Order: sequence, then C-alpha cells, then structure tokens
Amino acid sequence: MANIITIARFPLILIYLYLLYNGGTTAQLWNVPFIILIFLMDTLDGWVARKRGEASILGSVLDIATDRTLEYVLWVVYAHLLLIPVAVPLIVITRGVTVDAVRAVGMKNGKSAFDQVLSPLNRFLVGSRFMRAFYGTVKGIAAALLSLAIPLYKLGSGLAELAHAVGLIFAWISVVTCLLRGLPVLFEGYQNLSVERQDQS
Repeated sequence: MANIITIARFPLILIYLYLLYNGGTTAQLWNVPFIILIFLMDTLDGWVARKRGEASILGSVLDIATDRTLEYVLWVVYAHLLLIPVAVPLIVITRGVTVDAVRAVGMKNGKSAFDQVLSPLNRFLVGSRFMRAFYGTVKGIAAALLSLAIPLYKLGSGLAELAHAVGLIFAWISVVTCLLRGLPVLFEGYQNLSVERQDQS
C-alpha cells in the first residue's frame, strides 16, 4: 500500500504540471492545494509503511527516487517559468546525484539510505523524522507559494510579488537544508569507501 501511494505521485505531478502551463486562472489556483496534497502524500506513504510494517529497502529506494524526481522536475520547471534562478535546480541536482551515488554503495551492502550515517548529529540531519518533515514542509511551502504567484500575476494582484518573494525565500531555505542533509552522507560515505579500499588492499 505504501509503495502504491509513493508511485501514485507520478501521475499527479503530471496533472499539476499540465495545469501549471496550460490551465486557466481558476485551475491554476486549484493547483496550490493540489501541490500541497502531493507533498503530504510523501508523509502519508511513510506513515502507512510504519503502521503496516511495510518498511523495506525497496520502499526506501522508491521513496527516495520519487522524491528526487518530483523535486528535480519542480525546481527545473520553476526555473523555466523564471520564478527562481537556475542555480537552485543546478545545486539540488548536483547534490542529489552525488549523494545517491554514495548511497548506492551502501545499499549494495544491504543498508537502507538512512542507516548509512552513524554519528548522532548526522543521523539527526539525514534521517530524523523532524528534519525530513522540515525539509518536506519547506519545499511544500515554496512550491505552494510559487504556484500561487502564477495565477496572481495573471489576475494583476498586488499579492503576486509577495507570494513570489516569500516562495523564493523558502526555495533558498530548501537549498540550504538540502545541502546540510547531503554533506553528512558524502562525508561518512567517503570514509566508508576509504575503509573498504584499505580492507581490500
């Protein structure tokens, strides 16, 4: 069930994107709660997995892959629509690709993504429910406000600039959080790879 919820986010994001580019003002206003729902589904799939005892490496991989895909798509689209600077998707994609490459080594050894960091501080930054919820919330607020700015600009509303500016602030908070959560994985992953090389030599 949890994996179904995770995968269901793909067709929903396609609908969101269609409305973002092609929808009328009313449809684009409805896109705001719609994107919030898509982000809330990320919390729901984890909750369902824990309640039903469905937590697994497969579920972890699907969850991360879905999160990454949606995150990359949204940041690229917002940059394309000139709502955020292109630096945002470039930083996030670079961080994501490098972190996932390091995580792939750990998963090959049977460790889930969030079990690959050991120090208490790093485990808090990378795997704690608080940090995951904070990161998801910040991204969700950024997406909702940037989505809202589009129809507000069309309507000529004075709130469009405010929604856009606050959405941009949250986008950058998201970038900083993204980097803070990625660096521990790279640091400990590099250490683990160094240890493996020494053991093999």
